[in-house]
Amino acid sequence: MTHDDVRALLLSFPGVEDGVSYGEPSFKVAGKFFTWMRPALDDSIVVHLDNLDEREVLVEMDPATFHFTDHYRDHPIVLARVASVDPVWLRAALEKRWRRIAPKKLSKAHPDLIGAGSGA
Repeated sequence: MTHDDVRALLLSFPGVEDGVSYGEPSFKVAGKFFTWMRPALDDSIVVHLDNLDEREVLVEMDPATFHFTDHYRDHPIVLARVASVDPVWLRAALEKRWRRIAPKKLSKAHPDLIGAGSGA
């Protein structure tokens, strides 16, 4: 994927706006933090996960794509290198994140996204 691909993917989610956080591209949903790009960290995107075990599996399976820094050690977050991340996996992971943080009214208006009806 390219940065333009990732940005287009992020902005395809309802209510997502782009901005800047700590000098790097960031994205919010209705004012809530969605994710950000980390060019200085191996040209990666920050992906929120369900738990730390999920991160460990990803890093073990594909260390060329997935990694994390000490800053994220205690958080269910993985850094995914933009150039090698699978677009299908990234979209699914971002859909789950979007579903968790989008306002209920916005979420209910888009039942086609992962997690619809889950109450998440």
